[in-house]
Amino acid sequence: MRRPVLRTRLGSDTVTEANDPAGTRAPKSEQTRTLILETALRLFQERGYDKTTMRAIAKEAGVSVGNAYYYFGSKEHLVQGFYDRIAAEHQAAVRPVLDKETDFEARMAGVLTAWLDIAAPYHEFAAQFFKNAADPESPLSPFSPESEHAREAAIDVHREVLAGSKSKVAEELRDILPELMWLSQMGLVLYWVFDRSEGSERSRRLAVRGAKLTARGVALSRFRVLRPLVREVHELFTDFLPGMAETVAARKKA
Repeated sequence: MRRPVLRTRLGSDTVTEANDPAGTRAPKSEQTRTLILETALRLFQERGYDKTTMRAIAKEAGVSVGNAYYYFGSKEHLVQGFYDRIAAEHQAAVRPVLDKETDFEARMAGVLTAWLDIAAPYHEFAAQFFKNAADPESPLSPFSPESEHAREAAIDVHREVLAGSKSKVAEELRDILPELMWLSQMGLVLYWVFDRSEGSERSRRLAVRGAKLTARGVALSRFRVLRPLVREVHELFTDFLPGMAETVAARKKA
């Protein structure tokens, strides 16, 4: 089912103490930001990412162009807002499986399939900006420095997958494995972008099989002889994906 799109113009939706006595509604600034983001996502779907301008987004949302740029400095910042939204929704969606399941494979499969559920409404336009996001140097890339906030939120989910499982993990690999687990999720995302099977069924099957393979890899990492290989694979990615490399360098300086 497609997620309902917010179309309300803010001019007739002012929040006051009289109509919101419990203070349950978001501040108007947050409503405005959400409206602009929702409008942008809808226009990306309808017109394509490249053909959608900030001016068109502002007009459709019923705000000034200056106001749109106040909340989002560019279209790239809008996509970053989209990444942050997906990450936040994913963190909430995985709670049922992470709160009750301790088997690593089940936790990993639950996290991957939950991401597919959350991302499903955006599948139609995902490929439209992929040509930009595929470039590791692009600010739209999930590996870019600009995407660090959403990336770290996603990796945090995998840290919890590992920490809450029954799997025994060498202390020296506890920081490395969640990042490799997230990279495996990125492989699933790439497949999903171009998956045209009904209900992304092939991606769902890949998520389940990928979780099984990841579980085996984590189990094998207990053996001391294989730990250098795990570290080498991690170093390969952090050295050649610019955003991750900068993040790792910043951590070492901290």
